[in-house]
Amino acid sequence: MTDLPVTLLVVAKAPEPGRAKTRLAATVGDRVAADIAAAALLDTLDAVAAAPVATRVVALTGDLDRAAGADAIRQRLESFTVIGQRGDDFANRLANAHADASKAFAGRPVLQIGMDTPQVTAELLADCAGRLLETRAVLGLADDGGWWVLGVRTPAAAECLRSIPMSRSDTGELTLKALRDNGIDVTPVQPLADIDVVDDIATVRDACEPASRFARVTRAAGL
Repeated sequence: MTDLPVTLLVVAKAPEPGRAKTRLAATVGDRVAADIAAAALLDTLDAVAAAPVATRVVALTGDLDRAAGADAIRQRLESFTVIGQRGDDFANRLANAHADASKAFAGRPVLQIGMDTPQVTAELLADCAGRLLETRAVLGLADDGGWWVLGVRTPAAAECLRSIPMSRSDTGELTLKALRDNGIDVTPVQPLADIDVVDDIATVRDACEPASRFARVTRAAGL
């Protein structure tokens, strides 16, 4: 398959114990939560690396030197363009990451995901990227009311993210409304479950390959 002229952007946080997946850590402990976050990130990067897109970017925050799985993550990132996140809050970091990724690669459309859906596949990402080439935006809602993927043709379309409260049960609907209020047609794509708390683990693991890192790490932790 010919590579699609899209930049796939992963917005990620170094899985540092005590700073990664804090809601999950409240139940399973800081180290286990960081190990789970590292597994989810690596599975996500594998899917992105296998997707038939022209360019791949990771917008990273946090200290990899303190992260679980640091060596494996560094090795995986060698096949990505890595940029730093900038902004005082998550909403601004998302909008800035879209702008920076678009600027880095000749204004290509940007398809952005996070690191909380390790069940994502290269095929699903390719489908989302293909749809983005036919519309102004794509949005995939998450089961908890957020969203797991946002694709926009121009970084200007992502500017509306700055005013949207993140990590709420209505974040997805507010994002959809903001895009449409700015005259941007949005094509919906497949919803996915993401990982926030321990009750999410079984659902996400069931959607992963049994041999995936996420499946292995969560089974080993007895979750």
